[in-house]
Amino acid sequence: MRSVRMRILAIFLVVAAVGVGGWELLPSQGDENRTITVGTTDAVTSLDPAGAYDAGSWALFSNVFQSLLSYEPGGATPVPDAAKSCAFVGSGLRTYTCELRAGITFPSGRAMTAQDVKYSFDRVKKINSDVGPASLFSTLASVTADGDTVTFHLSSPDATFPFKVASGAGSIVDREKYPAGSLRSGNDVDGTGPYRLTAYTKDKQATLEPNSSYKGELDGTGRPVKLRYYGDSAKLDAAWKDKRIDVATRNLPPKVLSRLSASDPDQRVTESDSSDTRNLYLNTRQSSPLHDVRVRRALAWLVDREQLAATVYDGTVDPLYSLVPAGLNGHTTSFADAYPDPSVKKARQLLTEAGVSLPVHFTFGYGDRDAGAQEAAELKHQLEAGGLFKVDVKGYEWTDFQKHWATGKLDAWAVGWAADYPDPDTFGAQLVGTDSTMNTGYSNKLVDNLIIDSQQYADRSRVTQDFRSLQDDVARDVPLIPLWQRKEYVVSSEAVGGGQYLDDGTGVYRLWRLEWI
Repeated sequence: MRSVRMRILAIFLVVAAVGVGGWELLPSQGDENRTITVGTTDAVTSLDPAGAYDAGSWALFSNVFQSLLSYEPGGATPVPDAAKSCAFVGSGLRTYTCELRAGITFPSGRAMTAQDVKYSFDRVKKINSDVGPASLFSTLASVTADGDTVTFHLSSPDATFPFKVASGAGSIVDREKYPAGSLRSGNDVDGTGPYRLTAYTKDKQATLEPNSSYKGELDGTGRPVKLRYYGDSAKLDAAWKDKRIDVATRNLPPKVLSRLSASDPDQRVTESDSSDTRNLYLNTRQSSPLHDVRVRRALAWLVDREQLAATVYDGTVDPLYSLVPAGLNGHTTSFADAYPDPSVKKARQLLTEAGVSLPVHFTFGYGDRDAGAQEAAELKHQLEAGGLFKVDVKGYEWTDFQKHWATGKLDAWAVGWAADYPDPDTFGAQLVGTDSTMNTGYSNKLVDNLIIDSQQYADRSRVTQDFRSLQDDVARDVPLIPLWQRKEYVVSSEAVGGGQYLDDGTGVYRLWRLEWI
C-alpha cells in the first residue's frame, strides 16, 4: 500500500508517570465524553474502501467500518466481527462461508444483510481502482448471498483468504449509499464500526463519535476521538510539543524518536518491533532505462542500508536485506547474500556487460512526507557513486505520488509497506507477483507459482521454504531493493492510556482502547 497496514512482534515499553498501577484506574465520570486528540502523518487517500490501499485510510476504516472478521489485540488469527462465524467448507480451501451476526444496522437504521457483504466485495473488484485493494482478491472468483450466509468461491486454494477478509479491503458498506461502479464522492461514511465519522476535512482532521448501535467482536466502544493529520513529521512534532494533541503516532521525526526517554515523567512511550518495511521499487518495463536486469543488479550493489538507517533515520529503523521482514515465516537475508557490501567495481562490471551508456539516467520519485526528502538525497548520493548513474529526484504529494507509480510514470520510487495481515503472503503477490500493487511490470512464473503454492497450506509454518526460494528469485531479478524495517513508536501524554493498542501487531488501529486515566 499503500504505505499502508500490520505491526507485529509487539514488544511494548510502557512508561507511566504514575506507575504501572495507574493504567488500571477508572476514568472519572467527567472524562467519559472528553475528546482524545491523536496526531499522525498517515494521510487518508479515500473514505471509500474500494478506493484506498494505504495505512492512513485503513487506520480510519478499522474504526468506522466493520469487516466480517477482525483480530484480537496482538492476535494472529482472525476472529468473527460482523460475522457470527466463518469457516472453509469442503476440501481444497476453495469455498469460504460466513454467517452474518444479527442486529447490525447502518447509520440509516437499515439492517446489514448478506447482500450488503456481497455488494461490498463485488464493487471492490468491479471498480478496480489503481490505488484500491482489488489485487488482494485475485483468488476471489465470485460471492453469493443466501439468507444470512455469505459464500466466497475461490479460483484456487487460498488459506490466506480469511486474513484478506479481516483487512480494510473487507470493509462492509451500505449498498444503498455506495455506487456499484464508481467511488462514492463527498465526505459521508456509512459504516457499522465502533465509531461514526461526524466530521471530516481532508488532510486536516476527522472527528469520531462512539457508535451506540455497534454490534460486533468488541464489548463496547471508547471515548470520542479527533484525528489530526499533519503534512510531515516536523509539523506533527510541533503539535506534540505545543500540546495540541494527546497522542502522536506515525511518525515523529527520527531525531525525536531516537531521543525518547523512559524516564520522562510527562509522557508515555510505546516502542514495538514491526513488520512495516520500505523498498526501492524499480520499473522493469522495456520503456524504462532499468529494464535490463544487469542495470538493476548494479543498483543493488550500490545501496548502503547501514548508512541510510544510521544517518537519515538515527537508528530508529533496521537495515533490511530481504523481501519478507524479520519475524515472519520465510525471512532470509537474500540481498545480503547476493550483494554483501556496496561495490562500485561490481556495479560497473554489470553495466559494462549490459552495454549501456554511462551514466544511466533515471527518475526517482518519493512521497514528500516524513524523511522522504532526506532519504531520497542519501540514496541519490549512493546510487551516483562512481558516476555510473544520474538520478533525477522529485517529491510528490501523497495521493499524486500513488498515481504516478500506479500508472508507470516513474523509473524508481521508494515506498513504505505496512503488511495487510500477519503472514508472509502479504509480501508476495502484492509486491512481486504479476500485476502487483506496486506496478513494477515484473512478472516471473517461478515467483507466481511459489506464491500460489504457498497459499494452499492451512498450516502456515509449511510456507517457509516457498518464501525462501521466492526471495532468492527476487534478489536475482531485482524488481525492488529492500531498504529498512520500521520500529513503531506511539507517544501519549501521561493522562492517556492505551497507546500500545494503536500498533499492537494486528493492523487494527484501536482508537477505542485509548482512555483518560
